[in-house]
Amino acid sequence: MTDLLDILANPAFWVAVLRIATPLILGTLGVLLCERAGVLNLGIEGIMVAGAFTGWLAVYAGAPLWAGVGVAALTGMVFGLLHAFLTVGLALSQHVSGLGITLLATALSYFGYRVSFPKVNTPPTITPFAPMDWLPLPILNAQTSLTLFALLLVPAIAWVLYRTPLGLALRMVGENPQAAESQGVSVAGMRTGAIVAGSALMGMAGSFLTLSAFNAFFFNMVNGRGWICVALVVFASWRPGKALLGALLFAFFDALQLRLQQSGDAVLPYQIYLMLPYLLSILALVLVARKASYPQALMKPYRKGER
Repeated sequence: MTDLLDILANPAFWVAVLRIATPLILGTLGVLLCERAGVLNLGIEGIMVAGAFTGWLAVYAGAPLWAGVGVAALTGMVFGLLHAFLTVGLALSQHVSGLGITLLATALSYFGYRVSFPKVNTPPTITPFAPMDWLPLPILNAQTSLTLFALLLVPAIAWVLYRTPLGLALRMVGENPQAAESQGVSVAGMRTGAIVAGSALMGMAGSFLTLSAFNAFFFNMVNGRGWICVALVVFASWRPGKALLGALLFAFFDALQLRLQQSGDAVLPYQIYLMLPYLLSILALVLVARKASYPQALMKPYRKGER
């Protein structure tokens, strides 16, 4: 108990929580935008890998850090367009399309890395984003500007979703596309835009790993974070504010298990600590999301004029 209190009282612990949560915040907001429009995007895991690789490669080639983030977002948009073409344009299975994009994006990233660095065993490094030392806010001033961007994105997306005609149209497309069409809203256009925008955020989530959390690209560095984002959207009941809470909750458990492993009183096998954030997150998901109200048209293909 004393070790636990010491961990919680240490500011470095909360710095780690916010750092771990950042890619989850960006990725979860990306999934949320897609699903609010009625499209499941299981391509997130691969899009995050591709964003991590292309953003890092652009910076390694000499581009500024924010240009690297832009390249990662552009990479996500390209895969988002592919997912939109398959699921909105051709009305194919959203599950199959998303998983296919994950496999394709991951394989292309690894292939691109091997082609770019055929004889390199240790990944080259870059100079990542620096902490915001100039910010007079404890915890937050130990983060990078990408974390600040992710935090500001939460109220921005909430405002767009619930305070603007664009957000109303997007939610309408995800709930009742027939009604949206009768009001003159382009269902295909709205869904495509949401997928492309959401996929751009997924690419940026990946770029955080190589441009902020680390300074190089490693295989398997995304390590299932995309799937966690998909679960967090359900936990959040498709609301941006609760998505932020879910990301912080998972990051809290993840940071806690790392420190419990390192404490001198750790008596359990390390695998138990590794499972801790996932087990507790599943428990929270079951308890909180039981009454979640999902978008009624989620995963339902729509063709113009259908009733």
